[in-house]
Amino acid sequence: MGYDLYAVIGEGEALSAAARELSAVRPTSIGQGLALLPMTDALFDAVTDGGGERVLGFWRLPGGFERTLAAWSAGGPVAYVEAEYFGGVGEQRAAVWDGGALVLGPLHLEEGQPFGPAGSPLSQALRRLGVVASAGEDEFSAVGLGRHRHRDAWTG
Repeated sequence: MGYDLYAVIGEGEALSAAARELSAVRPTSIGQGLALLPMTDALFDAVTDGGGERVLGFWRLPGGFERTLAAWSAGGPVAYVEAEYFGGVGEQRAAVWDGGALVLGPLHLEEGQPFGPAGSPLSQALRRLGVVASAGEDEFSAVGLGRHRHRDAWTG
C-alpha cells in the first residue's frame, strides 16, 4: 500500500489568511495549531510561474512558489513537505521558511536511507514549526499526518 504527501504546512490562522487569495484549495487542520494545504494539481497550476525545473530538489514544488512561501513566512514559519512511500520504501523532502528566508533544508532522505539522529525530514520540519511529540511517537504521528494515504484525500 502506498502513501504520498505534497503539502504546505503552517500555523492554521496564518496559512488560512495566506491561502485566501487561492480558490484552488483550502487548508485542513492537522493538530497542534497547524494546518495543511495539499499541493493538488489545481493548486500547482494556480501558483506556478511556468518554470519547468525542479526547485530545491523537490518533485512537485511549483516554479516560483518558493518566493510565495518566503512571503507567507513573514507571518510565521511555513514548511513545504513531500513524502512518497510504497511497501515501506520511499523518500522524503522538506524545507522551512521563516521571516522571509529559508531556515531549514532543503532536507532529503533517499530511498533506503535510515533516519538520522534528528529524525526524518518531515519530523525535523514539523519540529521547526513547533510540533511536540510525546514519548514513543514522532512529530509526523503527533499531528496525524498518517490519517490519509494520498494527498488528494486532504481536500475532502
